[in-house]
Amino acid sequence: MSFQTRSTHLLKQLRGVNPFGGDCLPSRVSLFGFGRPTLPFPHLWNYKNPLKIFETFYYGSEREAGSGKHNRYIYVAGMPPVLLTREPAIIKAVQAETGDKPGQFDRDTSPMAGIARATGTDSLLYSNGSVWRKQKRLSAEPFSRANLFQPEKFHGFEQTFRETVAKRLEALHSHLVTTGQQTVRVELEPEVKVVMLEMLVNNFFGGNVACEDLRARYVPAIEMLIAHMIGDTVAPRTLTLLDMLTGRHAILKQKSIDFEALTDIALSGRAEGCGLWSQFKSEATNQALRSNIRVFLAGAMEATSSFASWALSHLSRRPDIQDQIYEEVKNMSVYDPDNLMHAVTLNRVLEETLRLTPALYFLPRRATADTWIETADHRKMFIPKGTQLRLDVWHANRCEQFWGKEVTGYPAEMFEPKRWDILAQKGISSRDMLHFGFGHGPRFCPGRYLGLLEVGLVVGAAVKIFKFTAVNERAEAIAGVSTKPADGVLVDLELRS
Repeated sequence: MSFQTRSTHLLKQLRGVNPFGGDCLPSRVSLFGFGRPTLPFPHLWNYKNPLKIFETFYYGSEREAGSGKHNRYIYVAGMPPVLLTREPAIIKAVQAETGDKPGQFDRDTSPMAGIARATGTDSLLYSNGSVWRKQKRLSAEPFSRANLFQPEKFHGFEQTFRETVAKRLEALHSHLVTTGQQTVRVELEPEVKVVMLEMLVNNFFGGNVACEDLRARYVPAIEMLIAHMIGDTVAPRTLTLLDMLTGRHAILKQKSIDFEALTDIALSGRAEGCGLWSQFKSEATNQALRSNIRVFLAGAMEATSSFASWALSHLSRRPDIQDQIYEEVKNMSVYDPDNLMHAVTLNRVLEETLRLTPALYFLPRRATADTWIETADHRKMFIPKGTQLRLDVWHANRCEQFWGKEVTGYPAEMFEPKRWDILAQKGISSRDMLHFGFGHGPRFCPGRYLGLLEVGLVVGAAVKIFKFTAVNERAEAIAGVSTKPADGVLVDLELRS
């Protein structure tokens, strides 16, 4: 940014000029104030609670009119503004205009600087422009619904996925049988992570790694590296110094070696066309693919584990819904698209989980030019070049105005799959009421169909074998790269009779 541009921004800020325009005008957030949850920007003392940072943006917003309640910005020190929005119509409009064409929004890479240093800058997650377009073309075929759900291909994957899930759940089953215990208290999230990573490496990529190695070596490596990526984004120099002083640097180095070894295992099946490598048509070298493989292993494990863990967490407080799902899956031996389509309650649970507790709680964007966006109801917003946008999916999906009782029949912050039946009766589909669980527009998550398949299998299989009851009354949320239940889905598990 030139000195002249920054001076112009600073002058406007001092005069209190709103840099946005149109009839969806956002309201300004003060940088400092009393009584708020925290400061409205990440720093060393609050970066581990990003949901609270976003909550701070809406502090006092009830006094604002119209879109100013849901679209909020900070604008300081001559820098471009930061816009946070929880308005679904604005989120949808921005995502629809994200891409590699001139004037479209880029993915804002600043919240992912630590991820890029750990995985590479040429991945589908981090890249923009022509690099992103190339990476999207590479991933389109293996991940597509048409490819995954072709009967002759799907049944092979579904069978290996189902066998993986069954083996892990059988270990818990055997423990209860051999000990004669009625129940066992267990955190399900760590078990889910092992299952998800095993399905990715062995089933999807056709690798060969033992469950014990995943549990003891590879899952802990990814967990530690993900935690490091977050801190490395907020305060990289401070974190590096602390790592050196505490000896954590050597541990991180070993975890990085473990992560590279897992990447090698995932790539090892390519030459023989194992797993979905048979659908991957590219002359790209293995080295050129490493960034995407790293991102996929860490990101997909994190996102699908979050999705499945939240679904199980919600169900642990709703035995009535567990019983309904059990009736749908008790005689199901193949989880193919037709069978899953008829498991109505299970599908409603998955949709409601993605709405209330999305793994990806915000989507970062950046305005590459002065841009006008238009909502489906023809309202407009002017967004100045350089604006950093935070599309706040978490709070959008919990806002009473958009998802509350008047619209869906139930309070927005309540887990209630029946709201999707009410919407269906009104002729409103999940395509109309977007919860953005997998994003939207050109940069939607390519792993959507694989994620739904994996989580549907895990949740359906768990309910088929067990009843599980939450130990804690409420499930508090924590957030890093993704959201997750703070208690690790601590439940009392018992066998179904």
